[in-house]
Amino acid sequence: MIFLDAAATTPVRREVLEAMWPFLTGDFGNPSSHHTLGESAATALADARSSVAGSLGCRPGEVIFTSGGTEADNLAVKGIALARQAADPSRNRVVISAVEHPAVEESARYLERFHGFTVDVVPVDGQGLVTPQALRSLLRPETALVSIMYANNEVGTLQSIADLAAAAAGLGIPFHTDAVQAAGWLPLDTAALGVDALSLSGHKLGAPKGCGVLYVKGRTRLEPLLHGGGQERGRRSGTENVAGAVGLAAALALAAASQREQAARVTALRDTFIRAVLAGVPNAVLTGHPEQRLPSVASFCFPGTSGESVLLELERQGVVCSSGSACAAGSDEPSAVLTAMGIPREVAQTAVRFSFSPTVTAGELDAAGRAVAAAVAGVRSLGAG
Repeated sequence: MIFLDAAATTPVRREVLEAMWPFLTGDFGNPSSHHTLGESAATALADARSSVAGSLGCRPGEVIFTSGGTEADNLAVKGIALARQAADPSRNRVVISAVEHPAVEESARYLERFHGFTVDVVPVDGQGLVTPQALRSLLRPETALVSIMYANNEVGTLQSIADLAAAAAGLGIPFHTDAVQAAGWLPLDTAALGVDALSLSGHKLGAPKGCGVLYVKGRTRLEPLLHGGGQERGRRSGTENVAGAVGLAAALALAAASQREQAARVTALRDTFIRAVLAGVPNAVLTGHPEQRLPSVASFCFPGTSGESVLLELERQGVVCSSGSACAAGSDEPSAVLTAMGIPREVAQTAVRFSFSPTVTAGELDAAGRAVAAAVAGVRSLGAG
């Protein structure tokens, strides 16, 4: 099997599992307990927090461990916006892009439905980019938060986060970015990015599912969504997932250590794969920005097919990929990301996303390129599947 769906999830790295193992077995204590086992867990949690802070270029106290990227996005969008509204009721607008992950979009819509917020959606161009000018046109004195993702999970387009964050900072508006797909591929220095909050998910970079991180800058006010024991400095109650935090910290450190080399290698392989697909599949359309994109994502539309039929044929040939976001799998609706980019609905329904792990090989992508050409030809010969 050739696994080309790494944007959906990745296997746990051996080094990560080995780092976690003691805290799943002998050192299983609750970090809030005042005995030897608890103190051992608390020390491990503090070490993991310091390690993540080092990877993000921030202070340990600015790191909040969560259950994953979705919770981190929810806490950032709802928590910052609600805290700003509580301090100043006129702050009742949030800005998101038209291509956000559902965790961000639905959090914003929740604020709209239940807390009287207005959601302003900044459009993207045909390659999925938000321009600082487009963002500035939506910023108001009432804006409580801007949330724009670093790297798109479907088409791989990268946003100029530092420029967008600077536009918001000029008006004193906090800026959050969903960096779930960027982790392991792009620099995550929060000071260089200029962001006030940043979300990560462990299972996208070799840690287990169920662990994530939210960075929140300094004195940024944050209303907690979970209430109880006051863990994470009162910002996220619940007994901490010590093993998950240790695993995420290890995965992030491992990825950061080889980020440049891996990104350069996979970018070259990605570009060769894109050329092969465009040459081998008549009328194939590459989606997203042709250059300003994740090293690990190549997404296409194949007019004259259905994306789901192509996926089934590819899996029959031993290539596993997806039609877009794993969170929308099974939906009959075309991708909201693609339609926001101006791609017609009937074309958007032919989308297939290929996403690569750092260990992908040239041989795997050569074989996958041939399989794509054969699969699309086969589906087209049968009509639209």
